[in-house]
Amino acid sequence: MVPEAPLLAAIAFAGALIFGLTGFGSALITIPLATQLVPLPFALALFALVDLSCALSVGLENPRNAVRSEWLRLVPMIAAGTALGATLLVRLPRTAGMALLGAFVVSYALYSLTRHSPPRTIRAAWGWLAGLCGGVTSTLFGAGGPPYAIYLSHRGLTKEQFRATMGFATMTSISLRVVAFLVTGLLLDRRVWLTEILAIPAALAGVFVARRMFLKISRELLLRLVALLLLVSGGSLLVRSLG
Repeated sequence: MVPEAPLLAAIAFAGALIFGLTGFGSALITIPLATQLVPLPFALALFALVDLSCALSVGLENPRNAVRSEWLRLVPMIAAGTALGATLLVRLPRTAGMALLGAFVVSYALYSLTRHSPPRTIRAAWGWLAGLCGGVTSTLFGAGGPPYAIYLSHRGLTKEQFRATMGFATMTSISLRVVAFLVTGLLLDRRVWLTEILAIPAALAGVFVARRMFLKISRELLLRLVALLLLVSGGSLLVRSLG
């Protein structure tokens, strides 16, 4: 266990609070803060397992709320996107792609925040593209959530369906990432597993608190929170592309 374990556990709690409300977005909190304390590879490995525990908690909390048809539409393309992202990782200039993705996500978020009418429902076929894009961006930039959130927010789901389906999609994406980290050796560090002893319980506590908060917010407020997270996510990608 690293000396920074208590602070990393506090960061895990904060990230899980966001994840518990929306079904994504924890990495916006955890990775930037954690890398101030530990190297990036350690942070990525640690929070891959933390995020997986959160996704399992949210996704399996009430699986009947998840829209299975939406999840099954996303899953194969998430897998394809993850494989494609791993291929592109060594061939494409990451900064340009990161800047383009960030600009798109920021533009969509600003549109959502300034829109006064309910979001227009889109066709289910867009789910294939959302799954592919999410798989690719998860591998390339560690930001798989925005494509899923944009798609599902336009499918006319209730707030319970949105959160549960996002949990399922994120659970799939993170599971693939954990496998990749096992293959590459990032999760073979004994200190990562020892630090999880504090980080995972703290994250599950964050999900518990978020669950209580979730019951008190409206669907409109949840969609606004999602838009704000997308704005932060896109802005983060733009800043990283310039760094």
